[in-house]
Amino acid sequence: MGILANRQLLDLNGKTALVTGAVGIGFGIAYRLAEAGAHVLVGSRSRDEVDKTVTDLTSKGWSVKGAVVDVSNEEDVKRMVNDAVSHFGAVDVLVNNAGIYPSIPVHQMTLDDFEKVLAVNLTGVFLCTKYVSDQMIKQGKGGKIINITSIDALHPSSIGLAHYDASKHGVWGFTKNVALELAPHKIWVNAIAPGGVITPGVEKLQKSMPTPQGVDMQKMIETFLNKIPMHRMGNPDDIGKVALFLASDLSSYMTGTQIVVDGGALLS
Repeated sequence: MGILANRQLLDLNGKTALVTGAVGIGFGIAYRLAEAGAHVLVGSRSRDEVDKTVTDLTSKGWSVKGAVVDVSNEEDVKRMVNDAVSHFGAVDVLVNNAGIYPSIPVHQMTLDDFEKVLAVNLTGVFLCTKYVSDQMIKQGKGGKIINITSIDALHPSSIGLAHYDASKHGVWGFTKNVALELAPHKIWVNAIAPGGVITPGVEKLQKSMPTPQGVDMQKMIETFLNKIPMHRMGNPDDIGKVALFLASDLSSYMTGTQIVVDGGALLS
C-alpha cells in the first residue's frame, strides 16, 4: 500500500458525515468535517439550532443539511439516516455527539431524571449506531463511527452528574464492544473523551445553577482551571480537530479506543 500525501489523508471529499448535536461541540465537529470536504447532515432537537448551524456552514460554500431529531426516538433516528442517504447518497461517518447533562444530586434525582439522561446519552448512541451501521454494511465501503464520551467515563468531575457519568461509562463500554462487532465490515468505532469545554450548553448550565451562600463562584472557576495543566478550558474546535483525525485516513489503524482531550485535567 502506497503512502498517502498529507492532503489526501485529510481529504473527505465524496464522504458523508452525520453529526448529532448542532451547537457547541457538534458545531465544532461539523465545521471541521465540512471544511475537509464532507457532505454533513447535522441533527438536533431544536429547529433553531439546526437552522443556525446549517446557515453558518453553508455560507462558507460547504455542503450541509439539517434534520430535527430526538436521538432517543427510534423513528426519528430512522428518518434522520434516511434523510442523509436521500440528500447525499450514503453515510460514511457517524458522530454520536448529542447529549444532556442536568446537574442533580442522586438524593434529589427522580427515576424520570435518570432515565431521560440515559435515553439521550446512551440509547441515542445505540439507535444511531444501529441504523447507520446497517446502512454502512449495505454500502459495503466500511465507515467511521465516533462516539463523544467524557472524561467522566474515566473519573467523576463533580457531584450531581451520577446519571451522566453512568451514561458515559456505558457509551465507552458500548464503543469497545461494537468496535469488535463491526471490524469485519471495515467500520472503525472510536471515542473522544472531552474535558471541560466552553459551549452554549455549559454556559447556560452555569448561569442556571444557584450559588450556595458563602461560595465565591469566580474562585471556584479559578480552582478548576488551576487543576488543568494547560490552564484553560477547551473549545469546540479542540474536539472538532480530533474528530477530523478519527474521521480521516490519519486514524486508519485505530478502532475500539478512546482519545482524551482535556488539557491534561485527568493528570490532577
